[in-house]
Amino acid sequence: MIDRVTRSKIFRNREILRPDYIPDTLPHRENEIRKLAQILIPAIRGERPSNVFIYGLTGTGKTAVTKYVLKNMYSKSRERGYDTFAYTYVNCRHSDTPYRVFADLAKSVNVKVPFTGLPTSEVFRRFLRGLDKLNIVFIIVLDEIDFLVRKHGDDVLYKLVRANEILSKSKITLIGITNDINFVETLDPRIRSSLGEEEIVFTPYDSYQLEDILRQRAKDAFYPDVIETGVIELCAALAAREHGDARRALDLLRIAGEIAEREGAVKVTIDHVYKAREELERNRVKEIIITLPLHSKLVLLSIALQTKGTSYTTTGDTYNTYLELVKMLRIEKLTQRRVSDLINELDMLGIINARVVSRGRYGKTKIITLAVNYNIVIDALAGDPRIAEIINNLRY
Repeated sequence: MIDRVTRSKIFRNREILRPDYIPDTLPHRENEIRKLAQILIPAIRGERPSNVFIYGLTGTGKTAVTKYVLKNMYSKSRERGYDTFAYTYVNCRHSDTPYRVFADLAKSVNVKVPFTGLPTSEVFRRFLRGLDKLNIVFIIVLDEIDFLVRKHGDDVLYKLVRANEILSKSKITLIGITNDINFVETLDPRIRSSLGEEEIVFTPYDSYQLEDILRQRAKDAFYPDVIETGVIELCAALAAREHGDARRALDLLRIAGEIAEREGAVKVTIDHVYKAREELERNRVKEIIITLPLHSKLVLLSIALQTKGTSYTTTGDTYNTYLELVKMLRIEKLTQRRVSDLINELDMLGIINARVVSRGRYGKTKIITLAVNYNIVIDALAGDPRIAEIINNLRY
């Protein structure tokens, strides 16, 4: 009875559509795979490869290719009886402090450290001592490394690029992965010269390449004949508009399938894809808005309120509404110039669109519109209790 209820009629294995799933082949990344493998292959011989920096927009396959190459190198080297290298992967958005990064590295070489309580320098020393006992080439992947550096500076990178001067038996190679093409330029010159020895740039996928990726995954992820004609093409086309993001395409297809499953449908339709896009957009906006500072939230609420009855607002009108909201919360106001800066930041995040237009002898003004659905913005802002109180007061 339970088996009949829980067995999906849509998915054979939905995990195949997760962005962190690494398939047996990675279509349209053959050149990047070959280049990275050529750089890292000396590790199998016990020689330290060059450090590598990998650039590319979100969803262009940087992490998947890196894990794919290292996984295959490791398994083949073990098959041939080599135990000259090992590797570890650290996502710096999740392990977002120097302590957590070094603690993860220590754990990967079988050194236990407490969750907190030690000086960061001591955790680093324990990691190096543990690594040196293994007598290997150790490849460290630091994904989203720019996130860590923006929050805590580049001390982690400095320590790691200098670690080979301390180690006597083992050696470290670093692979840095970032969405920011200019990231290395922001680093200390001493780090930059050591870290950027090799670089690989991943270009976005086009819609045809995304179709290939989706068809490959869908073949094993879904039962036969449950995907309606046009669904994969639509997922690929929508993701191609967002800089060729394969993660976006996979998420659209997976969530469309989950919506079909919840509705008790026997097929995944184009309508399910559009519903999935709306759900993803809601989640993306909510995630961004939750992390905004209070005044940025108030500026966004001002724009939402100003544009609800009209198509656009201006900086001046936004600022006037912002002053009313600040007064309601009884907090100190920001200057109009600072609020204008916050508007620019919201524009960069893609939540609003702001453009300067000329009004002849009346000078220039900034025309502001919401880039996402009004209700999605309001619901996301209502997650902050301080903003929720304002929204509830305005509704009644």
